[in-house]
Amino acid sequence: MGKKMIFHSFSELLKHVNASGRTYCVAIAGAEDEHTLEAVLAVRAEGAIRPLLVGDPAKITQALRKLGADVQFLDVYSAASFPEAAATAVRLVREGKADFIMKGAMETADILRAAVNKETGLGAGRVMSHMAINEIPAYHKLLVTTDGGMLLSPSLEQKKHIIENAVHALRSMGYERPKVGVLSAAERVNSKLSDSTDAAALREMNQSGEISNCIVEGPISFDLATVKARAEAKGYESDCAGDVDILLVPNITAGNILGKSLVEMAGAKMAGLVVGAKCPIVVTSRGSSAEEKTNALFLAAAIMQKGAVS
Repeated sequence: MGKKMIFHSFSELLKHVNASGRTYCVAIAGAEDEHTLEAVLAVRAEGAIRPLLVGDPAKITQALRKLGADVQFLDVYSAASFPEAAATAVRLVREGKADFIMKGAMETADILRAAVNKETGLGAGRVMSHMAINEIPAYHKLLVTTDGGMLLSPSLEQKKHIIENAVHALRSMGYERPKVGVLSAAERVNSKLSDSTDAAALREMNQSGEISNCIVEGPISFDLATVKARAEAKGYESDCAGDVDILLVPNITAGNILGKSLVEMAGAKMAGLVVGAKCPIVVTSRGSSAEEKTNALFLAAAIMQKGAVS
């Protein structure tokens, strides 16, 4: 394994991707969205991606001209509807013409429906889950939260897969042994709280080698996972205390609240995608800024580099 990686900011991540000199082909499903195209063109200018634009050619051309782009040097695939655009983007990956996909103007459900199709989708035999990576002013490195966007109320087995998906993604980026905190209301096991007992079970799976290539701690509260002084004050000793790379939330509601709280109240920058498929699936909100979509594209490119063996 090469040099151990830990990214402290999106700017570090961007420099890492650009320094590799690699270019990845991304299929943009529903490429009529101006914010998406703005992000795509910015990352294309850095040489990190080559976009395949899938959607209504007339609307895509109009949006590109509005952004001052030279349309003749871009590949456009016609699709009469969003479901067709999603299916085309997935097909481009399956045919080896694209390395990963990104959602544009369409609903997230459209792209995921095409991705999870058992016959023509991108299933890799694992549960797919949503992973958000956050740059938070109050935290010393990038922090992953998962799953706040896909699995509603995951079972213990699904939580195991969610951890494995996030760990695989970080190890592909060059992390050696990510630190995982399984969140609950308190650090002591409470038999009446499934979040707590699941956390203890996941920790045991890690200690037995069933979940590998990472350190899993749980149950652990949010403050102990992210603030070393809080853990020290409580006498809580763990390599993960105050230094987690990944936070596993109990359910989609907790993940949604945590993610939006970090962005809206803590000044975090966020990028999100779906992992666990044959390739990353960038699924930022249609209301996301061009910067957020740019960060998500660079994140997907970093994962594609497969800097570690998992």
